[in-house]
Amino acid sequence: MKKPVVYFLCTGNSCRSQMAEGWARHLGADRIEVHSAGIEAHGLNPRAVATMKEAGVDISKHTSKTIDPDLLNRADYVITLCGDANDRCPMTPPHVKRLHWGFEDPARANGTDEEIMAKFQEVRDAIRSRVQAFLDELPDAADSH
Repeated sequence: MKKPVVYFLCTGNSCRSQMAEGWARHLGADRIEVHSAGIEAHGLNPRAVATMKEAGVDISKHTSKTIDPDLLNRADYVITLCGDANDRCPMTPPHVKRLHWGFEDPARANGTDEEIMAKFQEVRDAIRSRVQAFLDELPDAADSH
């Protein structure tokens, strides 16, 4: 059976979508094919890399990419992680299940280094929980197609 293709989208493909891709690869690599991209490519955020590394997931080799129309059309699930990406995501074919998981942008956090890192950790952990829940629901979703 073909693995479902999951495509995480965000504005800049620098933080949230990268963390979601990292978690999905870490938690469900044997069950899904996973990719991420942005409306724009802003580069990989070093704080995202650091907070994921703290959690045992290495995303340091990821690159920031823009949406690939072929991959978008091949995806089974397109999951937007911010309102901007949800609003600006190109049209998807009818077979693509679109989901929106709105997460605060940790790159916009203000304060001390500790406070900013705490926001990255909070968003990282929230994304992990949502990815795990998605993976837990996936067999049921696949059965209903």
